[in-house]
Parts: sequence; structure tokens; C-alpha cells
Amino acid sequence: MQYSKEHEQDMRNLYNSLSEKDRRRYAAVEAIKLGHGGIKYICSLFGCDDKTVRKGVFELQNEESLKQDGVRKPGGGRKKLDEEMPDINQAFLRILKDHTAGDPMDEKVKWTSLSCSEIAKALNKKGYKVSRNIGSFSISQGSRQTNKMRGIVAQ
Repeated sequence: MQYSKEHEQDMRNLYNSLSEKDRRRYAAVEAIKLGHGGIKYICSLFGCDDKTVRKGVFELQNEESLKQDGVRKPGGGRKKLDEEMPDINQAFLRILKDHTAGDPMDEKVKWTSLSCSEIAKALNKKGYKVSRNIGSFSISQGSRQTNKMRGIVAQ
């Protein structure tokens, strides 16, 4: 069984507006309704993998997974840099120590002659695996980088 082209477009629009978890479950409901060959048809219609639909079917049949609040399992995602490397803040400040100047009128205002790439290279030499996007780390440490002076302003 196939749906009309108009109905298929409505289904795709709905599918694309849903969260990851709801997409999986909606695809599973539609595949179950169609019976034999439903998973293959729904996968081609929505452009999703058959494992996704099968996982949705499993979730619909499992009461525990239906009670799940979040879209993903708790604890997923990248850990914060200071959680993975607790002493990176001290290493970061030691690197900046010799390359930092400040405003004598305001002790909170400081700047550095180092670029983010140079700071990252220095941290890498000390054994910390970081990218040149270390600027986001300095912001999380209560500092702000200014483009004009390539500086760091303490908050």
C-alpha cells in the first residue's frame, strides 16, 4: 500500500517538524500500520535508516522507553574541558602569565599578545589536547577575548 503524493508530502512535513525521538516513533507507527514492507516504504519516504524505524518499533512495544522524558540518554555529549582535564585552568594561566599586560587604572582589564592558536600550541606542548578554539574556554573561565587588542578581559 502506498499513500497519495499529497499525503506523503504532509507526512514528510510532519516528520521533519518532530524531534529525533518523535521522528523515530512516528516512522514506526506508520510502518506498523502498513504491515509487510512498511519499514522499507517508510524509510524511502522519510529518508531514514531501517534501524531507526526498528528502534522506534521496539520503543513503542517497551513501556519503559515510552516513559523516557529526554530525547537522548542522560550523560551523553562531550564533557566540559575542565572536567576532562581539571588542572587545565592553572596551565592556561601559567602560559598567559609572561604574555599578559594590563590597564593600570583597572586591574580587571588585561590583554595578551598570544593568539588562540599560540595558546593552543603551548597547551598541546604541555600535554593538553586542545584545538585553536581555546577562546571559548577562556570565556568559560571568566575571561573575554577582544579582537582589537587580542586580549583577555577578566570579568
